[in-house]
Amino acid sequence: MDATHAGPTPDAPDTPAAPRIVVGGALVHRGRVLAARRSAPEAVAGRWEFPGGKTEPGETEAQALERELLEELGVRARALTRLPGAWAVRPGLELRFWAAELLAGEPRALKDHDALRWLGPDELDAVDWIDHDRDVLPHVARLLAEGGTAAADGASAAGDAPSAG
Repeated sequence: MDATHAGPTPDAPDTPAAPRIVVGGALVHRGRVLAARRSAPEAVAGRWEFPGGKTEPGETEAQALERELLEELGVRARALTRLPGAWAVRPGLELRFWAAELLAGEPRALKDHDALRWLGPDELDAVDWIDHDRDVLPHVARLLAEGGTAAADGASAAGDAPSAG
């Protein structure tokens, strides 16, 4: 038997690769949060979500969210805190939500969306949310009740995970 075909190599990974992170942003401004209606893909077109997208190699979740909000909405925003929870979107992709504040610009539906709405705390059920985004609504409601600048466990954009508390 040839030793080169005897089995897995010692450096072969035993565990699956870490999932790629997708960030969604609960963009808060003046006591309201921004919802964006998807224009594609067909499976979710017409449903509402918190805008965001995939992290790029070497990018923190906070950096990815700030970049995505600029690309999708044309606004400058600051990622504040990660909200509780994580959702498997599909194999290899994990969705995490962050609270963010609007710094400059007026959001416009530039990419992946055909409509935007600012929703107050009593309007969060007024749109047909994508399922994962609906799951985070209790945390968004709490965020709005707290004034939009504090969230789960006081985490900050300096780290990518909330502190235990």
